[in-house]
Amino acid sequence: MRFAIIGCGVISRFHASALAALRSRAQLVLAVDRREDHAAAFAAEFGISHTTSTTEALERPDIDAIVICAPSGLHADLTVAALRAGKHVVVEKPLAIDLAGARAIAEAERAAGRTVAAISQMRFLPATALVQQLAGEGRFGRVTSGTATVPWWRAQSYYDTGGWHGTRALEGGGALITQGIHLLDLLLWTMAPAGDPVEVFAYGGALAHEGIEVEDTLTATIRFSQGALATVHATTAARPGLAMRLSVHGDQGSAELVDGRLARLHLDGAEPDRSAEFSGGFPPTAELPGLDAATVSLVDQYLDFLRAVANGTAPLVDTTQATRTLATVLAIYDSVGSGAAVPVESVLADQRV
Repeated sequence: MRFAIIGCGVISRFHASALAALRSRAQLVLAVDRREDHAAAFAAEFGISHTTSTTEALERPDIDAIVICAPSGLHADLTVAALRAGKHVVVEKPLAIDLAGARAIAEAERAAGRTVAAISQMRFLPATALVQQLAGEGRFGRVTSGTATVPWWRAQSYYDTGGWHGTRALEGGGALITQGIHLLDLLLWTMAPAGDPVEVFAYGGALAHEGIEVEDTLTATIRFSQGALATVHATTAARPGLAMRLSVHGDQGSAELVDGRLARLHLDGAEPDRSAEFSGGFPPTAELPGLDAATVSLVDQYLDFLRAVANGTAPLVDTTQATRTLATVLAIYDSVGSGAAVPVESVLADQRV
């Protein structure tokens, strides 16, 4: 499968490295960026051609799929355009910054008969996949609660020089939708036995950065349909930046992950800690030497995408999954704005996907 990347910022290089690792099954052939210098530098780095024209990329018959790495506020329009051009799409998180955009993507995907995968590569880490499997098997008993925390740090320059970070129009939000969304998605995925998220209550604000329209710190509580409760914490104001933590708790066991590695695991009501049996995050493989765990998990998500296209099946993180996570994000933002609890269903009902 031949790919073009739209948007040649920092995140696009991880995608290019993942595609390079899949060179027997995938090939990156074109870089697209509205800035000629960005496109040219990226193309030189990866030995491919470049252009500043999205239209040119979408019209090229030798390109089968588009990778969207542009600012978040452009994801929906670019994904819809690519689908209408007959391309498959891999789109960075978030799928869109509002449900109107998510709905447009879903409709365009159905009409085109093409496949869209939304990036959530942490689902493909062995430790997170294991916790999700164990929760689904009932090994934690009744799932009662969970936590997701992303205590990161971004200097003021991150917002001052990025051009779109910190703006509602192009980022759609701040620490939650850009940094915290990965762990929020994992929280919803691993707590699936507790049902769907039904209501949220949240606080957020810009507490450490100036001149931004979005939050740099947010906390939220989520209530699930089976009664479980979870907390979410996302910030870019935790100097110097600490580890991400995800936990799932039940009346027969618990699991805790730290930066995608399994730190603690209790199962089936037993006391012994079996974490050592599963620790270590993603093991190095002979097939992918020199790649870090984050890139290896991205390789696995691309493999999932390639299988989905080949088999005509949905990828693990399809538009439906990505829209559920987005709806929860938007409900949290509504709660921050209103100061009240917000039903997730009310957000979905505003613009049904």
